[in-house]
Amino acid sequence: MSTERGPGQSKKPRGHDQARKRSRATQDRVARVLAEQHQRRVRQQRLAIAAIATAVVVVVVVAMVVVSRIVDSGTTAAPAVSGAAADRIVRQTTTLPAAILDQVGKGQVLAKPQTVTDQPALADAGKPLIVYIGAEYCPFCASQRWPVVVAMSRFGTFAGLGMTHSASDDVYPNTQSFSFHGSSYTSQYLAFQGVEVATNEREGNGYGPLDTLTPLQQQIMTTLNAPPYVDSSGAIPFMDFANQYFLLGGAYDAELLQKQSAEQIVAALRDPSDPIAQGIIGTANIFTTYLCQLTNGQPGDVCQSSAAQAYAEVL
Repeated sequence: MSTERGPGQSKKPRGHDQARKRSRATQDRVARVLAEQHQRRVRQQRLAIAAIATAVVVVVVVAMVVVSRIVDSGTTAAPAVSGAAADRIVRQTTTLPAAILDQVGKGQVLAKPQTVTDQPALADAGKPLIVYIGAEYCPFCASQRWPVVVAMSRFGTFAGLGMTHSASDDVYPNTQSFSFHGSSYTSQYLAFQGVEVATNEREGNGYGPLDTLTPLQQQIMTTLNAPPYVDSSGAIPFMDFANQYFLLGGAYDAELLQKQSAEQIVAALRDPSDPIAQGIIGTANIFTTYLCQLTNGQPGDVCQSSAAQAYAEVL
C-alpha cells in the first residue's frame, strides 16, 4: 500500500534516520561514561581527604601520647641503666670518699630506727644480721636502698648488685635505684640479707613475684613489722638491725629523686650541699651510727668518724 505526501513535505532517505539514531545512542553512552568518571574522581578525592584527615589525627594523638609520657617521666631515656653504666654507678656509690660523708654529717633525715627491747639478738655466722625487705616496684624502697648501700659498704662489700627503678604507675614513678635481688654481701663485721619480694612489672592486679621470704625473714615480718611495733602489718620498706632496732618506711624525702637519672643521683652525692646528698648520705650516716653499736665500734676508722658520730646522741 502506498500513500501520498501532503504539500511541503519532502521525501527523506531511510538511512539518514538510522544514522541520527546511532549518533544519539553514541552520545548517550559517552555522557554516561563521562558521568561515571566524574563520580569516580569525586569519590577518590573524598577518600583522599578522609585518609589525610585520619593520618593527621593519628599523628596528633601519637604526639600527645609521647609528650605526655615525657612530661610524666621527666626523661626520654630508658628507666634503668645496665651493663658498664650500672657497674660504674655501683662502684661510685659504694666508694664515696669518707670526707664527703663527714661533711654531710646529719644531713636531712626524716626518721630514725626504733629500739627493740624484748627480742633476742639476730645473728648469722656469729655476726649481727641486718635484714632489708622491699620490692622493686616500691618508690620508697627505691629511695631507701641508696643509703643502705652507702652505709653497708663502709663495713663490707656487695657483689652482684644490680640497678632497677620503681614502677612507672606508682607515686614517684621510675625512681632510680639498686636491686638486692641476686646480690650477696661479705663483711667481717656484719651479715646482710636484702630481699625484693616483687618486680616492677604489672601482673594481674599486682606485680610479679620475685624473692621468697625465708622462714626467718617471715618471722621478722610477723613479729616486728606488726602491732604493737607498727600500726599495720606488712608495709615496706622494712629494716631489721639484728633485732635491736627496726625502721619502717623511708628515712628521707623520696621526692628528691623524682625525675633524676641514676647518673644524676650519684653525681649529686659528690656535692655535700646538694639536697640529694643531704638526704641519702645523712640517712647513711644515721644507719652507720646504729651499725657501729652492733659491731662494738668496729671498724674504728668508720665508727670514730664525724659521719658516724653525727647521730651519737640519738643512742
